[in-house]
Amino acid sequence: MDTIVALATPLGRSGIGMIRISGPDALPIVRKLTDDPTFDPEPRYSNLKKLYSGGTEIEEALVVYFKAPSSYTAEDVIEISCHGSPVLLRQVIDICLKNGARLADAGEFTLRALSNGKLDLAQAEAIRDLIDANSVAMTRQAIRQLRGEFSHQLKPFKDELLDDIVVLESALEFVEDDLPETQSALIRERLEKLAAKLRKLSSTFSAGKLIREGIRVALVGRPNVGKSSLFNALIGQDSAIVTEIPGTTRDQLKESFTIETIPVSLIDTAGLRETVDTVESIGVARSKRAMADADVVVVVLDGSVELTGEDMEILAESSDLERIIAINKDDLFDSPLAEADLEGETVVIVSAKTGHGLKKLEEAVISPYQNEVSETSGFVVSDARHHDLLERCADEIEASIELLDQNMSEEIVLVGLHNAIRYLGEITGETTTEDMLTRVFETFCIGK
Repeated sequence: MDTIVALATPLGRSGIGMIRISGPDALPIVRKLTDDPTFDPEPRYSNLKKLYSGGTEIEEALVVYFKAPSSYTAEDVIEISCHGSPVLLRQVIDICLKNGARLADAGEFTLRALSNGKLDLAQAEAIRDLIDANSVAMTRQAIRQLRGEFSHQLKPFKDELLDDIVVLESALEFVEDDLPETQSALIRERLEKLAAKLRKLSSTFSAGKLIREGIRVALVGRPNVGKSSLFNALIGQDSAIVTEIPGTTRDQLKESFTIETIPVSLIDTAGLRETVDTVESIGVARSKRAMADADVVVVVLDGSVELTGEDMEILAESSDLERIIAINKDDLFDSPLAEADLEGETVVIVSAKTGHGLKKLEEAVISPYQNEVSETSGFVVSDARHHDLLERCADEIEASIELLDQNMSEEIVLVGLHNAIRYLGEITGETTTEDMLTRVFETFCIGK
């Protein structure tokens, strides 16, 4: 296998930048880079070494050697920590390329770790999720998966399935005898229990998806009700431009933040109104799409004035959606919209200017979802690929049970069970195709 190199830290200026090299020529390449043919570092110890280009010293860096197989990839790995100048880091990588290394593909270090048995595919995906985690809950979830908790849960399922497959396969060797009725009933009972366990694990995906992706919340309303001010107040920074001119917000503005343990993607939309302005009309159309796609719609009303026809139209359009009505500008009125018929609605009185009611609005946004997360104990499935494979596995087992009930031959019953064991193997990478691996690892960053 060839030797690969990549920057393992983000692009851009930083205090430290780390370059990772993996492969059989890692040490020879670093010997050329340090201009020290006798360099024989002790594994896992930092070495302060000067780096050279064409005989000229370019940097003094920390070099750490991880000897195969006791490394991330199970190959010889060397990590070089330099000052975080993009120009300097590019220069060091170029020297490595000139001396025989190849620039790593996305996720190639982790793919080599998978190929060399250092981890399975579910654990590899957990590394990506850990890097991409945008909440404490997602970080915890990724760490549990990385430690192998998901893989360990799947192992008994595979063992039980294999036990039943072995019995049915053995029955095929004696075609003149039918499978004893008692044994058939026992297999059916075990398969039913296994399918139920798989469905139970799969059912945690709704909570896992919430932890992973969070809630999409759209702020909608007519112009000048204070949507952008409320948007800025919720995220804690002035991202949206706020003026008294109607139609200031012409396109969607998105920011992510966390309410307690739940990630929230907040969308500030253009004011909903009839307009002849071409640009604003495009923004209005996008606002309506955002409203339809959101998990929660926050309809913002101006509490300092009476409801307008535009307000009533927005309330009517959002009536079938999961919504909260935020009556804004509490600092400007004594009694909010007394004439409005909001009975049975979730109403929160807020002031984007003073911050009054923002906490209540946040609680109203996450309340239905918080219960879903808190009621789910233990490991949850957060990856759509895993959920799909668990569902397929359970479907195949249940289909095989139906065939058993119809007294079909063992050979026909086994087709579904073999499919089920293959689907479980795809989760951990034991039976995953090359195309699937390519799709999974192209979502990784280059240096991982």
